Amino acid sequence: MLETLPTTNIFAILIVIAGIFLLGYFAWKTLITSNYFQKGINLYQQKDYSGAEAEFRKVISINSTNDVVRLFLGDVLYQQDKIAEATELFQEVIRRSPKNPEAYLRLANVLMQQNQPEAAKNNLQTAQALFQKRQPEKAKKVAQLLEKINAKSS
Repeated sequence: MLETLPTTNIFAILIVIAGIFLLGYFAWKTLITSNYFQKGINLYQQKDYSGAEAEFRKVISINSTNDVVRLFLGDVLYQQDKIAEATELFQEVIRRSPKNPEAYLRLANVLMQQNQPEAAKNNLQTAQALFQKRQPEKAKKVAQLLEKINAKSS
């Protein structure tokens, strides 16, 4: 029994070291991602859309599952008149996360600009229903927007 004790201790120490290494790695990755994201936001606010695009793409290359960054990237692409790419990104977020009302809202905006009011209304209705559960004030704003669209088409 005494012979297995040192082996057990070494094994436990290795597990702790591996855990510390993994925590350090993920902390570093989070810090780098956060820095790129913040730089992208700052560039977006300064209307440096190509710079913001580059930073948001860096974030996605590190963390490919971040839908918030995809939405911002879609906004940046839209501002650069890269409509097809922006549309694809918003649709991708909807496919990945069908309960994300922001994606439907942004897609509706693009569709309105492309003179596709029916498709835009469908996306706005979906956004409104999703906002209703968690953000009723936003749902009211979307409802007002829908009323304006319906009034124009009447």
